[in-house]
Amino acid sequence: MEEIRLEVQIREELGSQKIKKIRRDHFLPAIVYGEKQKPTPIKVDRRAYEKIMRQHRGESVLFHINVLQGEKKLRDYSAIVKEEQHDPVTDEILHVDFNRISLKEKIEVEVPIRTKGEPIGVKRDNGSLDHHIWELDVICLPTDIPQHLDVNVEQLEIGDSIYVRDLKLPAGVVTEHDPEDIVVTVVPPMKEEVPTEQEGIEPEVIGEKKAGEEGEESADKAEAKGEEKAADAKAEKKSE
Repeated sequence: MEEIRLEVQIREELGSQKIKKIRRDHFLPAIVYGEKQKPTPIKVDRRAYEKIMRQHRGESVLFHINVLQGEKKLRDYSAIVKEEQHDPVTDEILHVDFNRISLKEKIEVEVPIRTKGEPIGVKRDNGSLDHHIWELDVICLPTDIPQHLDVNVEQLEIGDSIYVRDLKLPAGVVTEHDPEDIVVTVVPPMKEEVPTEQEGIEPEVIGEKKAGEEGEESADKAEAKGEEKAADAKAEKKSE
């Protein structure tokens, strides 16, 4: 991997209020850790940094950092991004942590995994491709860090998987990840749930009468009233 040059300034402004001013001036507050050196607060031109990261989106980036104080160069070293802090609402980058490294010593870094092609099980059988691992931890010299790992998934059918052991790593690159872990797999389409006849029947509300039952009840009442009137008439006739 080729180093990308990045000029930064020593950051003497510390504290939350001064960091806000740094951001207003289109700089990113940052800090460099590593190699048993005291952490170095720096500030990075926002536009320059974001341009580099856009050009290498989804890839590992190796920086050659030139540390300046005004126009004076203080030191330079190799570094990789350790962490970016983003605004939870706007996703704007707020702070960057760099990790200083030696080009002669192997390091462990995360490398993104990219899939190539459309699986047969997706195209023909309406399945879907599930990603279990998006990044793989690899160990290598900084100059051997792959920008990404490509995985061809075109021949995968429903139920097929690609494991860590199937990945082709470049020369000088190894991983200690479990070789039996699944990277991607093709799963069958989800079945639509069809309601059964029982599910389609509405529950009967206790105390609620159906239309037919209401008619029957009315007829019964009318008949009872008729019988009661007949009995009263008969009683009156006897009394006469």
